[in-house]
Amino acid sequence: MPGSVSLTGNDVVTLNGRVFHDFANGDVITLTFAAELVKVQASKNGNIVYGLNEDGKVSSLTLTLLAGSSDDRYINSLLAAQLQDLSGFTLIVGSFVKRVGDGAGNVTNVIYNTIGGIVKKFPEAKTNTTGDASQSVVKWELEFGSNTRALM
Repeated sequence: MPGSVSLTGNDVVTLNGRVFHDFANGDVITLTFAAELVKVQASKNGNIVYGLNEDGKVSSLTLTLLAGSSDDRYINSLLAAQLQDLSGFTLIVGSFVKRVGDGAGNVTNVIYNTIGGIVKKFPEAKTNTTGDASQSVVKWELEFGSNTRALM
């Protein structure tokens, strides 16, 4: 087989132990990090300063789900609990497992564990009269305070 191969599929996302299934189309799971983990600065006399940037551990998770599905209802219930009493809200924990095959039957799981999560904002909605299927989709954005990444 020439070079390296990366086959992906059957990725899994869980929130509070619940496995999600009601995905729509396109990018259905997106985990992003807005800040760098380390800041580097050049200093006098060629010295270099490295500083851990704690904001680099914060992530945003976007889930594209079927509107009105059981997964949509579940996140909506988390939002309701969060809005009812933020001080008493139990933060969300989750994991995103990306399954990667090598073409020879071996699979590596790329695992992102997310902790300290909240629902970041209300999902947007629209009505369309020309059959735009995106009106049947809901995008939820969650934010997590800390993350780890492992390969198994």
